[in-house]
Amino acid sequence: MVYLTAHGLRKSYGGHEVVAGIDLELKPGECFGLLGPNGAGKTTTLRLCLGLTDPDAGTIRMFDLPVPRAARQARKRAGVVPQTDNLDPDFTVRENLLVYGRYFGLGDGQINARIPALLDFAGLTHRAGDKIKALSGGMKRRLALARALINDPDLIFLDEPTTGLDPQARHLIWQRLRQLLAQGKTIFLTTHFMDEAERLCHRVAIMDRGRMIAGGSPRELIGAHIEPQVVEVFGDGAEAWASAHGAGVSERCEKTGETVFCYARNVEPLLHDLEQRAELRYLHRPANLEDVFLRLTGRDLRD
Repeated sequence: MVYLTAHGLRKSYGGHEVVAGIDLELKPGECFGLLGPNGAGKTTTLRLCLGLTDPDAGTIRMFDLPVPRAARQARKRAGVVPQTDNLDPDFTVRENLLVYGRYFGLGDGQINARIPALLDFAGLTHRAGDKIKALSGGMKRRLALARALINDPDLIFLDEPTTGLDPQARHLIWQRLRQLLAQGKTIFLTTHFMDEAERLCHRVAIMDRGRMIAGGSPRELIGAHIEPQVVEVFGDGAEAWASAHGAGVSERCEKTGETVFCYARNVEPLLHDLEQRAELRYLHRPANLEDVFLRLTGRDLRD
């Protein structure tokens, strides 16, 4: 069984192709992450899959229903947490859940029976009567997640769910998402945070300029595209050191700002060299998904 499939998906705006012929599929019980720089086409892809934007070409099926033609019916089994909060500021926390549940045709009795568990899930039981403006950013994101669960969806779309949150709020959201996966829910996640994808996703796809450029599990991508060890060298003398010595003790060096990233399979010669240089600071760590992302999409700032 496959919950969501897309084949040959394309979408252009003003002659610029934002989504350029991508394929994807989501199976029950997995977390699939769509990663990419700003403007890569992630949010447009999400909107296409939900039937909120019509594709120029390609086919989409959600729960074996054609999208966008039967998108409304398919979305009855889906939950959505948008990139920006669209909670109703005139309602309380409880009222936001109640009104949203009515959009799915649920009766008030059924909704009210679900609300206590959702408030507990979001850690907002004690704030049920508060208006939205009284909530912190983290509380609003947790409420948006709880609201997306009011219809007990099988598939949950999350568009950058932890952007702008402090570390404590991010970790709490991750904990809640892991709970949903343990319950058998399926998650389609877009994110800029590579550690988020690495923690949560069974599979990821990296998207750039409207195209899928790599895919697989985080571990598979790291193994296929990057050397296993990384040494970050900091300080005013890092660039000069890299030019004079970096190539001799590492397989590849890249500079970003005042940091030189050195990649190697055998890191011992590199560490031995740096130990003799008191003027330099360095950090040794295993390669991660962010290293893969930057190698495939580049280190230049995207606007």
